[in-house]
Amino acid sequence: MFDAVIFDWDGTLADTKHAVVTSFQKVLREIGCEVSDEFIARRIGIGARNTFRDALKAANITFDNKTLDELVKKKIEAQIDLTANINLFDGALDLLNSLYGKVKIALATMNNRRVINKLLSEKDVRKYFDVVITVEDVLQPKPNPEIFLECAKKLKCHPEKCVVIEDSVFGVKAAKEAKMKCIAIPTGTYSREELEDQEPELIVNSIAEREKILNFILG
Repeated sequence: MFDAVIFDWDGTLADTKHAVVTSFQKVLREIGCEVSDEFIARRIGIGARNTFRDALKAANITFDNKTLDELVKKKIEAQIDLTANINLFDGALDLLNSLYGKVKIALATMNNRRVINKLLSEKDVRKYFDVVITVEDVLQPKPNPEIFLECAKKLKCHPEKCVVIEDSVFGVKAAKEAKMKCIAIPTGTYSREELEDQEPELIVNSIAEREKILNFILG
């Protein structure tokens, strides 16, 4: 049995892909930067600042740190306007309820705190998380393990006693680097095959496969 479970948000607990891509594209169009929806979707999990940096480089648009700061602020506002359109995946609430009180629970997301706070409040799930770590709390994005190690530190748990639940190759890599076990779910942008290549300890088709997930975590 593990002591703690660390959830990702985008693509793992919540179906946010459309809202995230839409908010990025709204801001990028304003500065004449054209990238595909897939370009953005494949970068969900590395943080808005890094996604903007990659997009601007791909479009050969010059930028500085001030530009990135302004774009991130605009993206936050755009995504906040779309939170009503975001839903938890089927089974997410059941899994959180099943784990609540049995293990410590953390949320580790490279999304921005203002967005996450609004979503946690709107979806009435803030009570489940002992710790919430966002992009503002770390220096390095996934696949760097910093965000997961920070969760373990805040939860006062050894990394080896933590399980990460993730949908992206960045997240699985970060979990492995943190010496944590990982459950991968192909409900975000990445396929089952792409996730399998990162060798998570368990892959399930959806977060609704509660019994498989609980058996792995609770033993």
